[in-house]
Amino acid sequence: MNTAALTQYGVARGNIRQLFGEALVALGRANPDVVVVDCQTAMPTAAVAFAQAFPDRFIDLGIAEQNAVSFAAGLARMGFVPIVPLFACFSSRRALDQVTIQAAYANLNVKVCGLYAGLTSPNTGATHQMVSDLAVMRSIPNMTVVEPADALEMGQALPAVVAHRGPAYFRLVRGDIGGPCPRVVPDGYVFRLGRAAVLREGSDVSLIGSGLMVSRCLEAADILKREGVAADVINVSTIKPLDADLIVARARRTGAVVTAENHTVLGGLGGAVAEALGDACPVPLRRVGIRDEFGTSGPLEELFPLYGLTADAVCEAARAVVAARR
Repeated sequence: MNTAALTQYGVARGNIRQLFGEALVALGRANPDVVVVDCQTAMPTAAVAFAQAFPDRFIDLGIAEQNAVSFAAGLARMGFVPIVPLFACFSSRRALDQVTIQAAYANLNVKVCGLYAGLTSPNTGATHQMVSDLAVMRSIPNMTVVEPADALEMGQALPAVVAHRGPAYFRLVRGDIGGPCPRVVPDGYVFRLGRAAVLREGSDVSLIGSGLMVSRCLEAADILKREGVAADVINVSTIKPLDADLIVARARRTGAVVTAENHTVLGGLGGAVAEALGDACPVPLRRVGIRDEFGTSGPLEELFPLYGLTADAVCEAARAVVAARR
């Protein structure tokens, strides 16, 4: 087998990261001010595609993530649009002070990308499985936070984030079980920053997902339909600013809500939805995600069931909130 034909830059073809690299190149062609700042992770993030296309606008600072964000802030002050693709654990933990003060506090046009997010860095264990980055990033003033649900949405969301003026955090997974993330957005889909999208209409419960958990919500909706339960499926790809109006409107219609995320249930999508509903429309709510614990090493086929990132877990939560509503 010609493995080179199945991979590009060491990344499987069709994988969301390979398409992320291609999206960076397209952005570089469209905007000569786009610069990529790297910390020797260009191969796993696929940013090497940008390095090959635009070597004069690709800057490798070595293993120095804090310096990379500081350097990006300097580039932004000079009128460039710096994109900093790192592992999520480094962009939202190691470089947090620089992200907060030098990028967000100064309200600079720095685009921080957190790849290998959540449990999708399986063999590196708890230290690299960043399951609290959404909670961290959405608590920072001025910060826009986006997590696309599949490769098609990623190809629309990344340019929108880069076009948006101000600091942003763009979250991306390493991949899913089997490699490529399942397609979830429909033909003709148009990403709109700050807007959630109803992928399926229902009247009994609203399943609200982000990232790779949107596919689990769709699968859960199919299972629930066979049980006579009609479920909304809502893709929240912009975590901040949250589309609270749509979420509240759907919650008022169904009277029961489940959130699902590849992240701790503390402070991420589930926390944001709970805050919005608590203010405007209290209804039975269950949050599916990682409980208050660290990750561990292992294949995704074992990690996701272990931490409850499954369609079955979404179904179980949906049954509970429907029962509570009744």
